[in-house]
Amino acid sequence: MPEPSQDAERAKAPLPFGVAEVTGPSMVPTLHHGDRLLVHYGARVRRGDVIVLRHPFQQDLLVVKRAAERREGGWWVLGDNAYAGGDSTDYGVVPDELVLGRVRFRYRPRTPDRRSPLAVAAWALSSARPVFSDRSASRRLRAR
Repeated sequence: MPEPSQDAERAKAPLPFGVAEVTGPSMVPTLHHGDRLLVHYGARVRRGDVIVLRHPFQQDLLVVKRAAERREGGWWVLGDNAYAGGDSTDYGVVPDELVLGRVRFRYRPRTPDRRSPLAVAAWALSSARPVFSDRSASRRLRAR
């Protein structure tokens, strides 16, 4: 049975925002394994944005990458960690219909080992922050 289209998924959602969890090292240093993301589904994507998309070959798998460049047929996406792989250098241009939304905010959950007041204060100051567009990924693409 075919999957519902992206528009059908958006129409069912009561709000255009959702939460996703990062797994793997492909977006280090911007995002780390275990980070939670606030995703704005259906948001306009621009070069440099961190986005959530369906993997082109495994469409039940959601992927977080940086939209590096607009190309014919979709987006060229890259991970911020050039050594992790799993981006457009492996699977090519990602069609627009597989791009689900733009990441707006990152939250790092507190680990149980952070009990001291100083550790809790450090976590509180660094745990939540917006995710901004960064042009460094597109510069790296041109350098290849």
